[in-house]
Amino acid sequence: MSPEIRQQVARAVKSIESKKGEDVVILEMDRNSGAFTDYFVLCSGTNPRQIQAIVDDVQKQLADIGQRPNSVEGYSQAEWVLVDYVDFVLHVFSERARKFYDLERLWKSARRLTPGDLSKKPAAKKKAKKVSAKKKVSAPRIARAKARSQARKKPRKSA
Repeated sequence: MSPEIRQQVARAVKSIESKKGEDVVILEMDRNSGAFTDYFVLCSGTNPRQIQAIVDDVQKQLADIGQRPNSVEGYSQAEWVLVDYVDFVLHVFSERARKFYDLERLWKSARRLTPGDLSKKPAAKKKAKKVSAKKKVSAPRIARAKARSQARKKPRKSA
């Protein structure tokens, strides 16, 4: 994931914390999970006004750096507000809605991050060892040689 996206997520988390959002969770989505984004940022608010204040402040902070959401859902009800920034999605829940939908359990394959993890460089993925062409070719040769030697050991049936 690019450092720019991580900085945007960090800025959103800082904004959530400034509005006293509770139980902030950052999920780095697994590429193999079928997720449509790189990160989920989840938090809870204690009442509809706080939930809307969190969403408003995140939008303001990210607009200051030129990022506008692709869509915002659920703002007027303020039970579960979803703000889609394409590379990450912000979910601001009431406590009741968060327990009911339980996205952390639903996306359990995602890696949980702390706000401090966002400032670190992502861990480099281990490269697979290259297998030389000789090793790839020699394995079938060995198997064929073993098969021939076992065939010679078996007694032939006479007709």
